[in-house]
This record gives sequence, structure tokens and C-alpha cells, in this order.
Amino acid sequence: MYFISPTRGKLSLDETYRNIVEFVNEAPDLEHRLIVGSDSQTREEDVCFVTAVIIYREGKGGKFFYRKEYEKINQSIRQRLFYETSKSLELASELTRRLSKDDSFRGKLSIEIHLDVGRQGETRELIKEVVGMVVGSGYDARIKPDSYGASKVADKYTK
Repeated sequence: MYFISPTRGKLSLDETYRNIVEFVNEAPDLEHRLIVGSDSQTREEDVCFVTAVIIYREGKGGKFFYRKEYEKINQSIRQRLFYETSKSLELASELTRRLSKDDSFRGKLSIEIHLDVGRQGETRELIKEVVGMVVGSGYDARIKPDSYGASKVADKYTK
């Protein structure tokens, strides 16, 4: 598994994690948020899934990384949305595991999951279920219009 950084290119998960840690350590007294969001786009023969991880320094900007995967599956919008959510949860879980081993980050950096659902459109009926999935896994959930990790960052790279 690898990630793409617009500034650093192709990175392993270890390198991505180190970049996140370095970014936080550049300004350790400022508030940071770690955001994970996924989106997908159906194409003719497959589905493109993008999962983004964003480290955001409150009021000062941030950095993001994304991974892109293609799968030859035929899913309904409901199945795709649950699959996107599970991809975000999988990455968030791995980042949580790594952060919990680092004493300097224990309890300081919360992870938000940004979901590509909103009160408008065909996904509105799924909000309760996917938010419950995220909150039940111990993470904060954001939906549109506040879920830019999925609806803006990840979405940009599904095209």
C-alpha cells in the first residue's frame, strides 16, 4: 500500500506517517486534526476508490496524502458507501494504532472520519447507519457540508 503526496510523491504508509508526525512536531503547541475520508467513482469497467488522510493545523493549513485503488466490483450506492466507510475506518485504525505507541501523541491528536453523505441526494437515507458505524468504532464523524476530506480531497482524485 502506498500513498501519493502532492509535494513528496509516492510514499509508503510508514513514510506517510512520518510526514504527519513531522508536520505536527513543527508546531506542537498548535491544535491539529487528523482527518480520513474516502470517495469512489464508478467507471465503465471498475470502481475507483480514493482514501485521503489530511493533517490540518487549525488556522494554518495542512498536508494531505491519498491512495487510489481500482476494483472490478458492481455495487449499489449503498454498498459502495459502506465500503468507502470501511476503507476510512481501516486506515484510521492503523493510524490510531501507530499514534497510541507514540507517547508524545497519546491523547493529543483525534481522528475524524469524513463521510461522503449529506442531507441532500440519495445518500441521505444512509447517514444514520454510516455515522453509527464510525462513532461505534470510536471516531468523530462528519457529513456534508463539513466532510471535505471525502467530498473535496478524495473526490478530486477519483476523476
